[in-house]
Amino acid sequence: MKTGTIISLLTILAFSLSMPLFAQSGSGIPDFRGSLGPRSSFEPTKISVEEVKYIGISPINASDTVILKNCAAILRNDIDFSPYFEIVLLDSFFMRHMELQEMTLLGWGWMGSAYVIRLEAEFPSENLRLTYRLYSTSTQKEIRKQKFESNKLYYRDLIHEMANDIIKFLTGDDGIYRTKIAYIRQFNGAKELYISDYDGYNERQLTNNKSINLSPAFTPDGEFIYFTSYLDGYPKIYMLTLKNNNIDLIAGYPGINAAPAVSPDGKYVAAVLSKDGNSEIYLLDRKGKIVKRLTYSWAIESSPTWSPDGKEIAFTSDRTGSPQIYIMDAEGTNVRRLTYEGKYNDSPCWSPRGDRIIYISRDRVFKIYSIDVMGREYKVLAELGDNENPHFSPDGNHIIFSSTRMGPSELYLMDLFGRKQQRLTNKGGYSNPIWSPIRK
Repeated sequence: MKTGTIISLLTILAFSLSMPLFAQSGSGIPDFRGSLGPRSSFEPTKISVEEVKYIGISPINASDTVILKNCAAILRNDIDFSPYFEIVLLDSFFMRHMELQEMTLLGWGWMGSAYVIRLEAEFPSENLRLTYRLYSTSTQKEIRKQKFESNKLYYRDLIHEMANDIIKFLTGDDGIYRTKIAYIRQFNGAKELYISDYDGYNERQLTNNKSINLSPAFTPDGEFIYFTSYLDGYPKIYMLTLKNNNIDLIAGYPGINAAPAVSPDGKYVAAVLSKDGNSEIYLLDRKGKIVKRLTYSWAIESSPTWSPDGKEIAFTSDRTGSPQIYIMDAEGTNVRRLTYEGKYNDSPCWSPRGDRIIYISRDRVFKIYSIDVMGREYKVLAELGDNENPHFSPDGNHIIFSSTRMGPSELYLMDLFGRKQQRLTNKGGYSNPIWSPIRK
């Protein structure tokens, strides 16, 4: 597999050979929970976000005006990102045709919007105080009103928090707009670990060891990231503390130490070790002590991923001659093969909903597939260029992945149906993205 692709054991081995030996539901508000149907039949609910109205007394400067403009745009992007909703934009031709001086709730309803969000802003001292009012176009009534305030320098976080509140009210599900993504960036021969907001803003470099760092994995509390690094010349597993960037060695057993995956309760780490001569999946405690060896095979076992209830682990094995996806109990028993289509399947990631697993499959190029956990139904989600490193968002509604469809490897987002595919980065050299948990 080429450099920069998924971090399977084949990639780890390639690097090793080059190293020295070693709803809330209100009146009339539908409950969207569990309503996502098949890709061909699901229709998102339409919603509109009006421009921010300044209701303060004092004049505002140009930078404050830009902030207000950005607030509406960010909220639209957040809401539209949800597979449940689709943003309806203002249509000036429609307004002229209907002889409307300003858009009304009735007008939005004519354009297909079920809901309208109106925003009001003030700038007390150095803060931004933003109020949203949510209206139903069918009843012409306000159904929710909430106020948010923060230093105006952090208006993006304020808007993300507002979007979380709106999604929670309309669907009953926690929003993901304050979550983070971690990923690898390659430059000057090194691969370093980075973190940013879910939409790519506020990027921050986490490692600067000028080495090869791979396969990051968040802990369930979002406070630590496990990852593989060749910092000492051998592939070892480290843990990075996000609050201070401290890095601790977790697993440095002889041979390969790679592909860490933290259990949903945060107590264990499934990882790939070759300490006994062959790459196998082991269960470690959080500090790297071996609890149990889970697989026993002559083949390469790699890429463990936990089921959301922590009772099972999916993984990749070439025990039948080519890499395929398997599932076993968390104790290493009851192993069953999941995939039969495709000659090269790897990088499984279990949905937080528990019903599906996404993975990559090579068919001239690497495509991203989704399959139910019984192996009865699978479908392609991404197929332009080489698409790799798929990982679910914590709500199970979105997938982040890397792709070379535009040339260099970049990060992309899509919903769980493969719709709304959008590029997140544009500098090249991005891979191994993961999503942080929702922090309550």
